[in-house]
Amino acid sequence: MKYKGFGSSRVLGMKVLPFYLFAFLLLTLSGCIEEYEADISSEDSDLLVVEGTICSSQVNKFILSRSQAVNYSNTPQMVKGAKVSVRGSDGSEYTAEEADGYYSCTLDALHPDVQYYLHIETNDDIYESEPQKPLRTEAIAEVNAPQETPESNIEVLVTPDAPFDPDNTIYYSWTYVETWEVHPDYTTYISFDTEKLAPVYDPHQFPDRGWKYVTSSTILVGTGLSYAGQHILRLKLYDIDRANERMYYRYSGLIQQRAITKAEYEYELARRQAGSEMGGLFTPLPSALPTNIHCLTSKRHVIGFVGCALNISEHRFFLDATDYSIEHPYPKDARTWLNDCTEMDCLRMVQKEKMFLCEWIDERDRPDGKLKTAWAHDYQLDVRLRGAKAEKPEFWIDSKYDE
Repeated sequence: MKYKGFGSSRVLGMKVLPFYLFAFLLLTLSGCIEEYEADISSEDSDLLVVEGTICSSQVNKFILSRSQAVNYSNTPQMVKGAKVSVRGSDGSEYTAEEADGYYSCTLDALHPDVQYYLHIETNDDIYESEPQKPLRTEAIAEVNAPQETPESNIEVLVTPDAPFDPDNTIYYSWTYVETWEVHPDYTTYISFDTEKLAPVYDPHQFPDRGWKYVTSSTILVGTGLSYAGQHILRLKLYDIDRANERMYYRYSGLIQQRAITKAEYEYELARRQAGSEMGGLFTPLPSALPTNIHCLTSKRHVIGFVGCALNISEHRFFLDATDYSIEHPYPKDARTWLNDCTEMDCLRMVQKEKMFLCEWIDERDRPDGKLKTAWAHDYQLDVRLRGAKAEKPEFWIDSKYDE
């Protein structure tokens, strides 16, 4: 049985086998591979999957679901009606409220010397994560975004502050949120009044720009083991395609950094392997993934890892298209032009064709002069129909000179 739904993770700074060695191993194994049918006991099916992190002074969100076979529906099997709480060794407890398998609770400031754990009750079973003290996370010193050549994509590099304890190996996880500005194919500040049969000034008909948001589904992990003094410098997190609309105008990224334990780092490594080699001969079964969550009432296995953080460090940065070599194609004018039209033609364009007036060039007062108009569809004029929000984000800065 193959499994899906474990999320995704990416390991930064790891070395891979040379190609010739990989090719040799592939040829060696290709002659002895047989179809493999995993013998999975009932205790390894329908596993509880737990996602979330215990974090100080903020809303904590935990997602509970069940593992599914690959040929099942893509819709997650959410666990509803569970009792979920964050508990501390000092007797503190924070009860989570549920909304369709998503459980949220607001935590006060965590004490660095208290151990905290997640407590779950569902289907007559009790699950708990291993108690752990919250880890303190260094701030992010800087984020750089170079483009090595005019044809290269833009790389996002992170440098954390120097570690609090350089004598011990540090481990981090990173996530990020992207926001970028989008413009319509065309802008118009006029409309055709079907009663007056004339153009009127209408600047608020469509927004002249909008913003799109994406939260990365990938968890990036790395370690300072190979760096002097454990201080990570200019580590690549991700890149942005120079031909993607993200970089057409202005882009902002919010990097979120969290210190993690070696055990959580190893869990992300194993999860990455399971995700990239799904169905392979040596793919670990879900129950073989390392976890710090255990069932106290049975031998049922659990998928997931609950970390505990004293803080999460964030760093927002902005990128301007004018600072890079961006591949932004500008197609030829795709509007519909009427080069010799009447007001009744305009009425037809509005009422029958459902199009919007963009240009009104009236030269009928000149000898042989004509009325020329240009028309566009709503999806060419309204960024909201392309998934953008018209409301300007509170954090948005329009120019790098205003930062």
